[in-house]
Amino acid sequence: MAIVEVTIVPIGTGSPGVSEYVADVHRILEQAAEPVSYQMTPMSTIIEGDLDDILAVIRRMHERPFEKGALRVSTSIKIDERRDKAASMKQKLESVNEKLGG
Repeated sequence: MAIVEVTIVPIGTGSPGVSEYVADVHRILEQAAEPVSYQMTPMSTIIEGDLDDILAVIRRMHERPFEKGALRVSTSIKIDERRDKAASMKQKLESVNEKLGG
């Protein structure tokens, strides 16, 4: 299972606010047929699942701002994939919290 952080920034929208674009991109995740889990954060979205599924969803997410009138879109993707053991967003947080004594 892969854990992917994605940030999609529309450029050339005529406004400094992007929350409307973020909401539109988030709807892609809500409606995705692929079996992915996700967590929105203030600066990015974390997605976990099969890497091929995640990349297919991200491709649609990247296209959405163009469909809504953005003239340019900058998408950053960070991939964390372990093949030696299962990993998940929850497991990663629990591992750190355990070491913090929580």
